[in-house]
Amino acid sequence: MGQYRVTVDTGGTFSDFVYVNEATDEVTIAKIPSTPDDPSRAILAGVQVLLDKGVQPHDITYFCHGTTVGTNALLEGKGVRTALLVTKGFRGIYEVQEQSRPHGPVIFDIMYDRPSLLVPASLTAEVPERVAFNGDVLEPLDEEAFRAALRPLVRAEVKSIAVCLLFSFLHPAHEQRVREIIAEEMPGVEISLSSDIVPQIREYYRLSTTVINAYLQPILAHYIANLEKRLSGAGVETKQKYIMQSNGGMSTFAATAKKAVATVLSGPAGGITASVQACRTTGEQNLITFDMGGTSCDVALIKDGEPSVSHRGKIDGRDIALPMIDINTVSAGGGTLARVDKFGTLEVGPESAGAVPGPACYGRGGTQPTITDCNLVLGYLGEDNFLGGKMRLDKAAAQAAVASVAKPLDMDMLDAAEGIVRIINVKMQEAVKAISTMRGHDLRDFMLLAFGGAGPLHAGRIAADLGMAGVIVPLFPGVYSAMGLVMSDVKHDYVRSRMSKLAAITESAIEAQFEDLVENARAELQGEGFAQSAIEIERSLDMRYAGQGYEISMPLPAVFGEGALAHLRSAFDEAHRQMFGHTAPNEPVEIVSYRLRGIGRVAPVKLPSFEPNGLKTQDAIREQRAMRFDGKTITCPVYQREKLDIGATFTGPAVVDQLDCTTVVFPGQTARVDAHKNIIITMGAP
Repeated sequence: MGQYRVTVDTGGTFSDFVYVNEATDEVTIAKIPSTPDDPSRAILAGVQVLLDKGVQPHDITYFCHGTTVGTNALLEGKGVRTALLVTKGFRGIYEVQEQSRPHGPVIFDIMYDRPSLLVPASLTAEVPERVAFNGDVLEPLDEEAFRAALRPLVRAEVKSIAVCLLFSFLHPAHEQRVREIIAEEMPGVEISLSSDIVPQIREYYRLSTTVINAYLQPILAHYIANLEKRLSGAGVETKQKYIMQSNGGMSTFAATAKKAVATVLSGPAGGITASVQACRTTGEQNLITFDMGGTSCDVALIKDGEPSVSHRGKIDGRDIALPMIDINTVSAGGGTLARVDKFGTLEVGPESAGAVPGPACYGRGGTQPTITDCNLVLGYLGEDNFLGGKMRLDKAAAQAAVASVAKPLDMDMLDAAEGIVRIINVKMQEAVKAISTMRGHDLRDFMLLAFGGAGPLHAGRIAADLGMAGVIVPLFPGVYSAMGLVMSDVKHDYVRSRMSKLAAITESAIEAQFEDLVENARAELQGEGFAQSAIEIERSLDMRYAGQGYEISMPLPAVFGEGALAHLRSAFDEAHRQMFGHTAPNEPVEIVSYRLRGIGRVAPVKLPSFEPNGLKTQDAIREQRAMRFDGKTITCPVYQREKLDIGATFTGPAVVDQLDCTTVVFPGQTARVDAHKNIIITMGAP
């Protein structure tokens, strides 16, 4: 039956599967209810769907997983009991953090409080040693004193230890010896060294990243080991088993288990990878991705076909200094709950009904109204065609849930449902503006690429309100992040901080700094089974004007020969002008860090192409349904997407149903189906 690639993106409500038959290029999908207590149970259920069709386990030759295990543990504060080791005299770094509030609206929030520390002061110990700013050892490691400092942590029964010593990115030997001593004194305890996780400048960010890794690593390592065991038990023995990382690339099970912090945006990153492919198929190079699932909404910006990547970000207010796709997340999903507070005010979110009990219309015991319940009440969702008819929705339960909010507000039930949806739309619009207009981009130049189980339900309204160019709904929007996992490559990031003036360094000296990084990258990828011909290396330099507190990452060409420094300097000035609106060509420039990405190219999947089948657009209408738009109830056509032919065009208001998603075309909008079976929605008549 051919060899298969299987990918799964685990969401808060459903786990999304994509199966690709490499012999025929056939793509099939499935949505399985998530099992939050043990996500691997839902994964095995999805694999079993393929096995039940007669596929043999050994025919599954590729498996990739976008996971929220680490993310959820961080957001819910359910990591392991973690200790922190710092250089003697510097135990306050973690508590002081940035000293100030973050940027943005919280500056004006008088009730703002920083996130609680993942490691309390009682579990922070000092290491008697000291390394200077240039890497020289000022005070050797006092091993006996350090062993004594460890004894309280032994009694505290910590499960994981983060080690972040001063300037260890220049002199890692002390951290490495500390690891050996911990292994002797506390066998079985997991150890995260900052010189391994993120060997770069800025102590707090390096410390915060290392602490998060230590806090999550035992949980993710246990989960991966359990998943590996379950897959092997089902007969899936392929060596190509991967986990998606925050940087938009995959990593092997073994490598991921050591670097849990790199997976905090694992799930959403898959959707961005697929969206880059959408730039090629649609010809649209400027996109805002709009991924609305059951519990959250993730948005990202793609400019000129490339996603925005940051080398430092925040997750739930906690700093992580690793390369990650720049994704803005808000608590807005199909399961987001609405309520009336004690002051009689309607509130929507951030709490979610999740997979259990889920929306009231799922019939699993939920009684509070969710966004999904409102969409059902408003007629956008149908009772009998959810998940392709495999799951019937209870409209009466949804109406009762919305009525429980409408009554104390003295509102009509349909008006209350529309009001709830408007509030959640505004929250998502703010998320879009935060990554676009607030950074100088004109939304009129961007299409909104809508995916996730709930994204196409809301995208048409959001694009219209924001004045965007239109909406793109891909062929499999409900499993689009899982689709991105099929298209990903293995990516490993390396960094080394070595400060120097650009004017005082040569091209050959820069090449020398990269030599062992390149060697390490090639060795790691070869160890994972990649041939030399499948390995690519990307290099960049973090640069700044002397004295600045931030850097710009500048890509380097493969050949960095004589005269390249002058070109690099002028390119940096131009990048600074574009990013900040000004430049200082007469000021000295510094190199701060050397970055390298090793890429193991996975054989690309040939996505299916389509030919017109001659079906008339009218033949795709499966029913007429009453729907509510801006206070008016209108009877609208419901199209079955599988029956819409290439070139089909229709105007809103209308709904398009399919197995994994529902798309709403709002009044005044026109939809057409392109050659790749994307639905393109634009404003106005055709």
